[in-house]
Amino acid sequence: MTATAAARAKEIAAARAKEIAAARAKEIAAAQAKEIAAAQAHVQEVVRRSGSSFSLGMRILPPERRQAMYAIYAFCREVDDVADDGGPTEVRLAELDRWREEIHGLYEGRPSRPTTLALLEPVRHFGLPREEFLALIDGMEMDARETMRAPPMTTLLLYCRRVAGTVGLLSLPVFGATEAEARTFALTLGDALQLTNILRDLAEDAGRNRLYLPREALERHAIDPTLAPEAVLRHPALPAVFRDLAAQARGRYAEADAALARCNRRRLRPALLMMAIYEAILDRLERRGWDPDRPPPRLPKAAKLWAALTRGLLRSR
Repeated sequence: MTATAAARAKEIAAARAKEIAAARAKEIAAAQAKEIAAAQAHVQEVVRRSGSSFSLGMRILPPERRQAMYAIYAFCREVDDVADDGGPTEVRLAELDRWREEIHGLYEGRPSRPTTLALLEPVRHFGLPREEFLALIDGMEMDARETMRAPPMTTLLLYCRRVAGTVGLLSLPVFGATEAEARTFALTLGDALQLTNILRDLAEDAGRNRLYLPREALERHAIDPTLAPEAVLRHPALPAVFRDLAAQARGRYAEADAALARCNRRRLRPALLMMAIYEAILDRLERRGWDPDRPPPRLPKAAKLWAALTRGLLRSR
């Protein structure tokens, strides 16, 4: 073989190797795109199955931001399910530790679960803070350890910060709300929403042997905080405790409103929609008062839509 022929053969081999490498890269990219599409479908299905009011707020976002919120919500839902599944405490704690490892893997670019794979691009694009994902897991650990039974007020507020404030702080970058006051809004609204949840779900939580009413409020109204949750719910002084916590939730909504005045309201429309819905639930709770035999008030879809319409929150642009 002449030198010219050898050189030509080498060029052909190099070109062929390059074609093979390009085809392989294309196959890998297609497989990754398929995995990501499946992960995105997974988080959308988690949101759909939940039937949560939060899904209404997500729908008014542009597609990329909406998909990021689906992934955040799915993470919250799946970690919450670990705390609530009723299995042995040590099993639940071990699974929460696996979620912590998964979050660290996510930030190292190696997610292994569908939900964290769906979070990969939102984390990169919106700069979602790792510490807030971990804080939410810490909040779920408080439930898994079964310590949330008439906790001191400081513990209850820490719990609210971890399970609700975290969601707000993860949402702000997705919404594009960058003002310092938006953080105050998110945290105070998180408290308000979680306190409303606590009042709405007292009976359901008691069925899990949980009681989120603060110890100080129970003692103020001469209710023994060591009583079983079901017994506390039947205590004749419970309505007074209920009113106290409702007033505290009302105060947090007012603080959120005050912070909102210094924020870009348009960017926070999904949060404002949740605020409108949960304030309407609190209205219903306060009007009817505490009754252990009545089911919790649920806002029908028409009422949620009305809350959105009256605040002009359903426009997508």
